[in-house]
Amino acid sequence: MTNLPRLLATTALAAALAGPAMAADVTIAQTSAVNTLDPHGSASVGIDLSVLSHIYPTLILREPSYELVPSLATSWEAVDDLTWKFTLTEGAAFANGEPLDSETVAWNIARVTDADNPMRISSWFSQIEGVNVISPTEFEIKTSSPYPALPAQLSMFMLLPPKWASEHDPVAETMSGFKYTITENVPGDHITMVPNEEFWGDTPAQFDSVTFRVIPETASRIAALMAGEVDLIDTVPASEIARIDESPNASAGAVDSTRSVFIKFNTEKAPLDNKLFRQALNYAVDKELIAEALFDGRATVSNCQVMTPDYFGYNPDLEAYPYDPEKAKELLAESGVDLSETFEFELPSATYLQGEEVTQAVAQMFADVGVQTEIQAMEFGAYLDKYRKAHDLGRFSLLGQAWATIDADGLLTLFKPGNQYAYWNDAAFDEQLVAGIATTDVSEREAAYKKATEIMCEEAPVVFLYAQPATYGVSTRVTYQPRGDDWLRAFDMTPVE
Repeated sequence: MTNLPRLLATTALAAALAGPAMAADVTIAQTSAVNTLDPHGSASVGIDLSVLSHIYPTLILREPSYELVPSLATSWEAVDDLTWKFTLTEGAAFANGEPLDSETVAWNIARVTDADNPMRISSWFSQIEGVNVISPTEFEIKTSSPYPALPAQLSMFMLLPPKWASEHDPVAETMSGFKYTITENVPGDHITMVPNEEFWGDTPAQFDSVTFRVIPETASRIAALMAGEVDLIDTVPASEIARIDESPNASAGAVDSTRSVFIKFNTEKAPLDNKLFRQALNYAVDKELIAEALFDGRATVSNCQVMTPDYFGYNPDLEAYPYDPEKAKELLAESGVDLSETFEFELPSATYLQGEEVTQAVAQMFADVGVQTEIQAMEFGAYLDKYRKAHDLGRFSLLGQAWATIDADGLLTLFKPGNQYAYWNDAAFDEQLVAGIATTDVSEREAAYKKATEIMCEEAPVVFLYAQPATYGVSTRVTYQPRGDDWLRAFDMTPVE
């Protein structure tokens, strides 16, 4: 006769040792639809790459703590200033059986460095000269100049299966090589995926299915979360966090992001070529008030630089311009700028968290010291056309920037003379950037970026504002490790037991 109590106890023990059961489904709300399924055709971390990171492997992963950890690559090292060596997981493969080996990595790198067929992310790897395949699990990447941030950049570089890609359209189709595989794609509405049964890693998928659902409207995303329809949302207005916390189905919070928000000056247009005028506007803005009143104290005021503390090269010794409207008025008078004209103030609509409110607040503070502006709101696409294609930004504009490698050699390059994004030309600043990327020596790089940030603070090519808070809401069905670098990933969540 079967001993039922012992059988039940044994079964319970086995279940406990096996780990928690997977939640039936987890749903992540996104603000817009995926533009492409080709991971080399997009640099959009929060939308396209977040979805595709469940499907395609990278050599290295960046965790919510921003630590770089092994993924397909088990180890990597700088052999010399121009050579990085990688070792891969043995026996890894895509779901169709194609190997995830050194030749596959070499093919993917060749694809994005093909000068005749540039991809959206090709500029990330312009320093790569080629790949030296040593064995199926070992290879070297050769660069034309020191590239200390290469491992960080590779954490965003997803690998396609070469043979499959030659026979299919990666823009519209996928072939899994990572934790999940797509089972349903309704463009503009949702993408659903289930665990990849052929996944080669040690940490398999934790959910039976993952759905990325498109909900553009902020109020609708919050309502869906509080109703238990979705499990994770981002870009929550700070004023809504307390209300979400009162819901029995969800909680909300914020962490500092790696994105700095500032007022971009077009110094190619007068009078923004006037240093005293630029400094005056930095004194005119009460950054602390904006952080407290608009973001409920959840935004950290920038200390006179565009990098946040998580970046390599961040300068902890700098201090923010204090709010001093009288000092601003003195500098404005000294600058000799004619304040009778009205300055255009461009605002990319529905782009940055509470961006409209911030722009209005800054415009009022400018007006309080005698600088009149006209806010010109436009779609983000139209703003980008002015910013990049036409190279014709207004004299003031609200802008938020981050760099996925979380390294000064990326973010500060956006202000480097000759860069299409710079709108500022400073030879001394450029000299320090050149010094910073000319070596892999950590202390030499830190010294160069310290000088670069000091120059930028003094010259004030922007009004330094704050680090945009990475706000989120999460259901009580899962635990979530919040992160400030735009990634939305199911493998940063675990089902609640």
